[in-house]
Amino acid sequence: MAAKASHSHVKLEGEIERCRAEGHWGQLRHLAQQLLPLARPPRKVAAAGGAQDAEDYGIMLLAEALLEECLKENFAKLKDSIPLTEKNEPKLSEAKQYLTSILSRGKLRPKYMTEAMLILGKLHYVEGSYRDAISMYARAGIDDLSTKDEPLYMLRLVTEAFVIKGLSLERSANSIASRARLCEREEEVMACFETACVIAQVYLQELEKTLNNTHSRSIKGSNVTCSEFELSYFLEAALQSAYVTHLKKGNIVKGMRSLREILRTVETKSTQTFKMTAAKQLAQVLLHSLSEDCYWSPLSDLLPEFMTKEDQSYVSNLLCRRPELYTEENAYCPQDNVEEALLLLLISESMANRDAVISRAPDQQDDRAISLRDASAVYDLLSITLGRRGQYVMLSECLERAMKFAFDEFHLWYQLALSMVACGKSAYAVSVLKECAKLRPTDPTVPLLAAKVCIGSLHWLEEGEYFAKMVIDLGEDAGESLAKGYLALGLTYSLQATDGLVKNPLKTGKGEMNLTKAKEERPATLKGTQDELNKKALQTLERARDLAPEDHQIILYLSLQLALVRQISDAVEHLQEALQLCKDDLNSLHLLALLFSSQKHYQHALDVINMAVVEYPESFSLLFTKVKLEWVHKGPEEALVTCRHMLQMWQMVYNVLQHSGSEKGSSVTETPVIKKHNGLHLTLPDAHDADSGSQRASSLAASRLEQAMSEVTMQSSAMKQGPMQLWTALEQIWLQAAELFMEQQHLKEASFCIQEAASLFPTSHAVLYMRGRLAEMKGNLEEARQLYDEALTVNPAGVEIMHSLGLVLSRLERRDLAQKVLRDAIQIQTTSHRAWNSLGEVLQAQGKNEAAIECFLTALDLESSSPVIPFTVIPREL
Repeated sequence: MAAKASHSHVKLEGEIERCRAEGHWGQLRHLAQQLLPLARPPRKVAAAGGAQDAEDYGIMLLAEALLEECLKENFAKLKDSIPLTEKNEPKLSEAKQYLTSILSRGKLRPKYMTEAMLILGKLHYVEGSYRDAISMYARAGIDDLSTKDEPLYMLRLVTEAFVIKGLSLERSANSIASRARLCEREEEVMACFETACVIAQVYLQELEKTLNNTHSRSIKGSNVTCSEFELSYFLEAALQSAYVTHLKKGNIVKGMRSLREILRTVETKSTQTFKMTAAKQLAQVLLHSLSEDCYWSPLSDLLPEFMTKEDQSYVSNLLCRRPELYTEENAYCPQDNVEEALLLLLISESMANRDAVISRAPDQQDDRAISLRDASAVYDLLSITLGRRGQYVMLSECLERAMKFAFDEFHLWYQLALSMVACGKSAYAVSVLKECAKLRPTDPTVPLLAAKVCIGSLHWLEEGEYFAKMVIDLGEDAGESLAKGYLALGLTYSLQATDGLVKNPLKTGKGEMNLTKAKEERPATLKGTQDELNKKALQTLERARDLAPEDHQIILYLSLQLALVRQISDAVEHLQEALQLCKDDLNSLHLLALLFSSQKHYQHALDVINMAVVEYPESFSLLFTKVKLEWVHKGPEEALVTCRHMLQMWQMVYNVLQHSGSEKGSSVTETPVIKKHNGLHLTLPDAHDADSGSQRASSLAASRLEQAMSEVTMQSSAMKQGPMQLWTALEQIWLQAAELFMEQQHLKEASFCIQEAASLFPTSHAVLYMRGRLAEMKGNLEEARQLYDEALTVNPAGVEIMHSLGLVLSRLERRDLAQKVLRDAIQIQTTSHRAWNSLGEVLQAQGKNEAAIECFLTALDLESSSPVIPFTVIPREL
């Protein structure tokens, strides 16, 4: 019987230790209640002392369980540092009475007496009695405690004791007057925090091993897995107080080392959420507080200049146990702070996605909000980190993964839309922005951004008009965005009037968009339709100007619209207003030069262009206009000098891009950030879109088609690096030089330039057109006609191509067909004086003199106000 009782007692002790280690406080209360009857005095008087010891031990366990349950119920107050009172917390009051009584009796064994002191010290802290807590821990002698061969629950108690002592010292430091004593107190606080952090990690690692073993053996009564263990307030504080205190004091180096050490320890399931928070905080420090010059990798020694700032570790030498660390074998080591931050955030993002709460059940609303908050913080940091390296494709992929728990969450949807705009996924961006508009129907910035994308990169003018009207429909609620809404609407009308083909998504239902299919609507060929669109554009832009009279961009586009309808004097007057508001605006200076050229003031135009080129030396768009002006005003020789300068400028820009791409080749995340800067943001004139220079839908389609064909027919296309606009610019420089050589009758040099351009884009409509021009000059009219036909196949709306084809057909005595081709060119661009003049020549050759005279008069009238390069070379975008 004695053996059986002994076995039962050992089993009870084991269960008590397990409950205390794993935090099963309800079960511990039940076991403590069982222990008290067993402690009643037996018949032998000699055993009375042992019975009292056992009874006090049971009371201590009961007090600990009551205190822990009280702390769990008041977790929010603990986080806000609100003291608990005995009056409002019966469990706290009861626990304090139990602990005070057993300590006053002093019947417990020394081991349990120490434990009772540690528990009472914690109780004093939560009451706000910080000095009493410090005194109780001093009485318990925690600085001399060793964790060797101690049970798990003792590791927890010691961890909590050190962190509570540190917090208590921190809160009572205000009473210290001596600076030296204050420094000593700060060191003592850090020693407590660092010791608590180490013991806490050991405790959690050992606890997980115990829980895994218990679970795998399926011991009766063990219905808890390690994933169900939750960190208490004091365990969380133990893990993070050290690095938080370092960072608050500005000790970035020490804070980083503490965070890295925490992240290197072997993870447990109970610390996964904490590790995600620590990784996120380390990433914030790396991005915000550490420059690349001061960076040192996690596996390397600290930089020499920081060595003096790094004190010895405060962790007590009495701690014989250290947490397990991940092995460094075959570990990848980041090379700079942005790379380390990115790796940390990608790990955090993976954890956030894995643990995301996606259930819409009402009882999980709080968990869902916390999950979303943590994930949003990670994605915001990812946006900053990947944005630094121009990795917008990767960012959009990350944000797409967040959509599974981003239901009705505007912020993540909008971040996704912005990332897609940045990486060029414009069609998808519009689709996402449409969802954003549903989430925030009163926010004008969302449809305004959608209109910007539609008008700019996609050239979906009908949809751009739809989104612009969404902004306008908000009325005064749109605030300052209302003027931009009218500007967007005015630009869509203007582009519809000047551009031939309008590429729009198919409509489904009431205004709904299907972004996967598109159709080409018939161009606005009738002059009446174009006049109506131009009139609406002017009225809308004037309304925008009335709403924002100080916005130079609105005034610029109003001036441009007046120029497009050939009201040159009014255009100049408005442009002067824009230049007074912003004297160095590139597009305003460019338009001013074109307006001067339309008035045939070529020297004034050249002066303006030269002044603009000084301000924007890498703007190829300005340089192309300069070439045209020099050709008209000074001759092709002067223009060829500028072409040579453009080639040198192109080589310089290309070298800069190559250098920025290889400067940090060792970094897995490094990609050169291509800024939308003057030279790279091109609206190429004449040769690329020979009729107008604008990026109309037909031109965009032609560019995509010829690019695809060129890549199929040219192996070396894979060798091209950098943005496509850069290579397109080089093609246009060679073709421009070829045109100048042809003007000088230097056909051999012109042929060489065309070959250089063809080596870049063999099937480009601009290359085919220039080859046709060369064949025509050589007298090979049939070859020229075939080349013009091929160019027209690639770019069906090329007015200059139609014009040259019409002249060749006329020379081949096929005047009826020539007349049709020229009329088609005029329908696409009614302001082309060259097309009108050529049509007049064809009609005259056919004996239709009256119609020819009318064409000649129209050509003469248009030529008097025509710039050297069409006004549409000025980009119309928000």
